[in-house]
Amino acid sequence: MIPDNYMEKLYAGWLGKLIGVRFGAPIEGWSYEQIEKTYGEVEDYLVDYREFAADDDSNGPMFFLRALEDYGLNATAEEMGLTWLNYAPYEHGFYWWGGYGNSTEHTAYLNLRSGIPAPRSGSVEQNGAAVAEQIGGQIFIDTWGLVNPAAPERAADYARRAASVSHGGNGVYGGMFVAACISAAFCETEIGTVLRKGLSVIPEDCEYRRVAEDLIAYHQAHPENWREAFAYVKANYGYDRYPGACHIIPNSAVMVLSMLYGQGDFSKTLCICNMCGWDTDCNVGNVGCILGTLCGLEGIENRWRKPLNDAFVCSSVMGSLNSMDVPSCVTYIASLAYRIAGETYPERWRAHLEGNAARFHFDLPGSTQGFRVAMEQEQPEESLLSNWDGALKAVVKRLLRPGYAFRVFRKTHYHPEDFHDSRYDPCFSPQLYPGQTLSVRVKAESGPLLSAALYVRNRQELLKAEPEVLNAGDWTLLRYRIPALPCGCIEEAGVLFTALDGWNGTAVVLLDDMDYSGVPDYSVDFNRESVENWSPSHREISQFTYLKGIWRLEDGVLSGSCADFGETYTGGREWTDYRFTASLCPILGEAHRMNFRVQGAVRSYALELSEKGLLRLCKNRNGYEILAECSFPWETGKWHSLTAELRGAEIRVLSEGKELLRYTDGDAPYLSGCIGASVAGGSHCHYRDFIVAPVTIE
Repeated sequence: MIPDNYMEKLYAGWLGKLIGVRFGAPIEGWSYEQIEKTYGEVEDYLVDYREFAADDDSNGPMFFLRALEDYGLNATAEEMGLTWLNYAPYEHGFYWWGGYGNSTEHTAYLNLRSGIPAPRSGSVEQNGAAVAEQIGGQIFIDTWGLVNPAAPERAADYARRAASVSHGGNGVYGGMFVAACISAAFCETEIGTVLRKGLSVIPEDCEYRRVAEDLIAYHQAHPENWREAFAYVKANYGYDRYPGACHIIPNSAVMVLSMLYGQGDFSKTLCICNMCGWDTDCNVGNVGCILGTLCGLEGIENRWRKPLNDAFVCSSVMGSLNSMDVPSCVTYIASLAYRIAGETYPERWRAHLEGNAARFHFDLPGSTQGFRVAMEQEQPEESLLSNWDGALKAVVKRLLRPGYAFRVFRKTHYHPEDFHDSRYDPCFSPQLYPGQTLSVRVKAESGPLLSAALYVRNRQELLKAEPEVLNAGDWTLLRYRIPALPCGCIEEAGVLFTALDGWNGTAVVLLDDMDYSGVPDYSVDFNRESVENWSPSHREISQFTYLKGIWRLEDGVLSGSCADFGETYTGGREWTDYRFTASLCPILGEAHRMNFRVQGAVRSYALELSEKGLLRLCKNRNGYEILAECSFPWETGKWHSLTAELRGAEIRVLSEGKELLRYTDGDAPYLSGCIGASVAGGSHCHYRDFIVAPVTIE
């Protein structure tokens, strides 16, 4: 049975993971001696990040879990391997791309791309023990424990399949152990019991279990001094004894040590784990998830939670999915968990788990979901955001006179300059688009008379609805349809509050149930886009993310070319029925595509200007299949306008208003997805006039 407090414990577990990653990231790869000499005792975050960039430790868990959505609740190892190909860009972002035979993930990814399916792709037999037994088998595994609460054996079975995509031997056993520990932490109260349940799912004679049991015995004999225990680990299971860039055994020893000597205390455990060094973000992230789940929200001090503000970013190939918030992840994981367990959704959370609640609901204790507050005038900002009985509470001081205003908002798009660094190369498409409708409930609790207006920032332009005067103590529902826009790029959305009276006052307002819906109505003008430099080796076209290929801007158009295959995407993964129009100008080759209903790198539809003057409707299922085709006398060096109209499983293809094809996909159709462009086989193509609009009623 799923525990009654599952949602809260799940929330604490995923928060613990993200806290651990953020805590350990600045000293990743350091030794204990380096850490002690530089910082002394590490007891809090070491860096005050402007924005914490993406990390492989959070990329993997959230995106690999999508195998259950894309391929079913009992997804196989092979299907989990396809999930790798679907969401990870080719040799940039997401993982450490350290070279074939050096980086385990890089090795497995190229195996998968070459047609070697999982679990062979990660096996000892394929790659050798030194590659297969690196740390990645456990660092990406947390969500398999979170999605199987109080079911360690089942969690371990999912983890075995997931870890085997890239690892073998102890690399897989580590994933099974961590997932089982997280699962057990939902129903146990003692860390010792959690560890025993975690070890029970892996073979008795494997090295991973032998090392862990050795440390348990050492702790029983020497329970006081964790530093002496670490000296024992370093002497017997140190990096010098294991091959590869980051072997799982030394790091697993540090994890077990920290949980034993941390005695079930969240902060103490994370600090010990971080002080030991080695692969700190990975180790502290795994331990943070186990301890967060075990201790619950009440066991995590606010000093750990506040800098996160419930937000984190990723670097998948799907840009609109890369800006995340923790409560939304909790809802996503829980919706799968109840289905796996065959249990009905609890009434308290039914609307959330069925997808009928607002995106930003603030119903989880202490949640803020990445919202911020900012003043409109030049003055010292004195503000506070917090959760107040299931709503977002903003306290803003020093509204000096009538006309002073402040914004409570959420970022819906990011740029490189927003971040402290470019670790793991995050990349983004907006989450919100012109033509969609925003809604929110607001209430003025105290302070001066206020007006409130929903607004969005389209690049540098602020667009807003007509303001409404708030009656103190009463909830007011605000709605705003963002106007259709050329060159749309919505960067933030929220509520603009303006003081209508008072002097030097303090405003207290509440927000709840902020949501957005509807079909986009906008265009992309490549004259307005730019090349964004995330690092010397990683560049993206603004609003777009790319899988592979050369994508650049030339004289106001998008240029794409490749040696084998190249793809780039923008828009929302959740878009369903829409009309997408693009203009293509083939330069070289015979495979020039506009993509739609893109769900990732191996799941999409495309219209292709193909050889012999053909127009083909294709479906990408880890390779493009022809669904239908017709004659279309396209020419190199000339522009051709194509439109795809999408209604459920039906795809209607037009050019200049004339219908060319109509096809209904009856074989597991893709019913949602974003837009993009792709080329193949050495082709080179130019693109302009990307236009997305609602489908007209026939």
